[in-house]
Amino acid sequence: MLEIPLLSSSPRRPAVIRVAWLAALSLLLPVAASAQPSIVQPGAPGQPTRALSAEQAVEIANTSHSPADVRFMADMIPHHHQALEMAALVGDRTNNPELIDIAGRIDAAQGDEIEFMQGWLAERGEDVPDPTAHHAMHTSHQMAGMATPEQMADLAAAKDTAFDRLFLTLMIAHHEGAVTMVDELLEQPGSAYDPVLFEFTSDVVNDQTTEIERMNALLVNLSEDPRAGLAPGYSTAGEAIWNLEKVASLPRPQGFFDPDNPAGLPPKKPKKAKDGKTSDGEHGEHGEHGEHAGHEHEASHGEHHAEASDADPGEEGAAEGEDAEGEAAKADAEDEDDERRGRNDRRRRGPLLSFANTDMAFSDDVLIVGSYHGFNIYRLTDDAAPTLVSSVVCPGGQGDVSIVGDLLIMSVEQERGRLDCGLEGVVGDISDERFRGLRIFDISDLEQPRQVGAVQTCRGSHTHSVVAAPGLGAPADADTIVVYNSGTASIRDEDELPGCIDESPGDERTALFRIDVVEIPIARPSEARIVASPAVFADAEDGTLAGLWRGGDHGDGTQESRQTNHCHDITTFPELGIAAGACSGNGILFDISNPLDPQRIDEVVDPGFAYWHSATFNNDGTKVVFTDEWGGGTRPRCRTFDPLDWGANAIYDIVDGQLEFRSYFKIPAPQLEQENCVAHNGSIVPVPGRDLFVQAWYQGGLTILDFTDSSAPVEIAYFDRGPVDEEDLVLGGYWSVYWYNGRIYGTEIVRGLDVFELAASEHLSEQEIAAARLADAGSIFNPQQQFSLDWPAEPAIAGARLDQLTRLEGIEAALAGEVETALDEAADARAAGREDAELATRLETLAGRLKGRDAEAAPREALGASLRDLAVTLRPAAR
Repeated sequence: MLEIPLLSSSPRRPAVIRVAWLAALSLLLPVAASAQPSIVQPGAPGQPTRALSAEQAVEIANTSHSPADVRFMADMIPHHHQALEMAALVGDRTNNPELIDIAGRIDAAQGDEIEFMQGWLAERGEDVPDPTAHHAMHTSHQMAGMATPEQMADLAAAKDTAFDRLFLTLMIAHHEGAVTMVDELLEQPGSAYDPVLFEFTSDVVNDQTTEIERMNALLVNLSEDPRAGLAPGYSTAGEAIWNLEKVASLPRPQGFFDPDNPAGLPPKKPKKAKDGKTSDGEHGEHGEHGEHAGHEHEASHGEHHAEASDADPGEEGAAEGEDAEGEAAKADAEDEDDERRGRNDRRRRGPLLSFANTDMAFSDDVLIVGSYHGFNIYRLTDDAAPTLVSSVVCPGGQGDVSIVGDLLIMSVEQERGRLDCGLEGVVGDISDERFRGLRIFDISDLEQPRQVGAVQTCRGSHTHSVVAAPGLGAPADADTIVVYNSGTASIRDEDELPGCIDESPGDERTALFRIDVVEIPIARPSEARIVASPAVFADAEDGTLAGLWRGGDHGDGTQESRQTNHCHDITTFPELGIAAGACSGNGILFDISNPLDPQRIDEVVDPGFAYWHSATFNNDGTKVVFTDEWGGGTRPRCRTFDPLDWGANAIYDIVDGQLEFRSYFKIPAPQLEQENCVAHNGSIVPVPGRDLFVQAWYQGGLTILDFTDSSAPVEIAYFDRGPVDEEDLVLGGYWSVYWYNGRIYGTEIVRGLDVFELAASEHLSEQEIAAARLADAGSIFNPQQQFSLDWPAEPAIAGARLDQLTRLEGIEAALAGEVETALDEAADARAAGREDAELATRLETLAGRLKGRDAEAAPREALGASLRDLAVTLRPAAR
């Protein structure tokens, strides 16, 4: 045994001893090296631990590619292969050159990409799947847009135009599926770390998104709907109209558009000169549209661009630091997707929403059109075109308006809004000059409105609802107006407005999850104030403020909905004591019998709704039409491949105080990538015996929906224009479309104000149109307040009900003829001011003969009631 003396640090110890010790130590080193500590990998609880080599340990921690990367590539190979199979069918089944070109690009690009993916997997020692093994994909076939075997068989059997439509429909879904697969991959931690793979995923998204847009445009052109593929243009766009007559079209007034850019086109990208320097581009014209200063009074437009709410305060609001919690945040994820998909060239920023037309309100013969720039007052006359009385400049957006007597209430949400209506905006995060909330104007002198009140709120005012006012849900001698305020934007700093608490977790003083209840003393509007901020979304059991939808999606194939911490619209029905709230992530029914203390009755969610935007009751308050503003009103959401239950209406019946879903409706006309389109504001068309809804769809135009049968809504009229611009998506179209005293009025965001009248058709008779004109709406219309409408005892009312029964084949021809004859005689008698007791008796007899027939009992009884009411007016005793 080798003995090694202890070494001393003393310099006197002989060096030879140190050398001998080192030599001995060197003999021991190989022995120590051979005793490498073990490397182990524990199993699951109860399972044994296994030994690993150093190479295996390194392999496990290798981050050059992840299991998610491997799965993505393995799934994308059969996904691409199905596209090749579909493309191979084109040559023998169509002579459409554009489709042949698309198939050629798919064959060339995706064939090469399959080889790349196979090589990528093989180089990394991963299994390479059989390209034909479509069934072996891990990804959901629905999410991946894969065609089913049945759909592939239908495609192989189709020819000519039928083949073209089916091919494009299936291939668009297929490409969207590929983009979804990329999105899902990039959501996985550590995925696409390999720069080669990341570049490949980017190419997949950009290439397939470009093809989707081409295919959508081609599929639109194949549509038989007259609204599809209308020519673009600011004032020269193509138009399609059905069962309506456009009787007037007014441009926006002077001072309410940019004369240098009336259409609100985005600025041109700077052009690079030969010396490498850039020169500013001009707005210029895109083809025949985008007319310039020479036509500014022709269409008097303003700028509006992409916002993230309903064209409310979105991108503009975000630019001003407006929000992550309000409407602007709704599109954040979509903005990120757009960037990833290379769509920023189309999403180029346009002007702020400085001049956008917004909502309307009516009182007697006065129409007020709100705007981000202020509001315009019109006088309604017997002529179709309203007459401009005055324009009021008071910027701040979004400018939704309501009228009560001589007071005008206006919503203001933007951070640039000033208390003094100034044009210079506000500088700084905190300012005494800033105004966000409800403005109140005295409009007793329509030519000189005066601001007489201002209620500051923590989240501004996106919309508001009149709940109670003299003669409008309150006694005629009431001295206050009660308004619900809905703020959707960020919470302002408490140093600017005391009491405004942000979204700090656990702080129940937060301004989120509430609505504002505002009281306005009519004689002293300057004293208007918030009197309550009820937490209407709180959990009924434990009082948690965030008691409803907490945000996120509802599972595979569903929408991602915003958290329910505010309402966008609350539509009140004071005489019934109820309100319907479209509240971000929920649809809600409220009890407002005590206007100062609204109580939640019922709430619903919908996996296809991205953002609950607005609500409208039918005439008797037994149904609600909710709208989904998917994409915030700033994006094309009516394309050929967009689901018909996303960005649509959802129709609910109210049964025993509960909301019961019945159906969806979305316009069937496909729109282009350059057209922002989604469900938006509308109102009831008062035809007795029917539930009709006239509605705006932004650049999808307007439509009239018959939802008398809640489970089977039917479109019965429409109007549409082509996109504002041929190349860029410029925010435009109808913000609101409302019926008022016999006409339909539509605020066109960049083109002005349109007026329509109903036209008789197989869906709507002359008598029904006449009856709608006779409806007593109380000579007032505020967008988020409804009242039951009454109809006078006139022959046209009974005639409308007779036409409805005839359309339903619910009345015998002989009896219908007798009723029609009696109504003609009644019309003559009424016109002459003549009493006719004998005719009154005949009408009552005919009413008695309408009883029975269970299937049509209700409409027969309604006609009988109208005949009896008419009979009363013809008897001498009635006078």
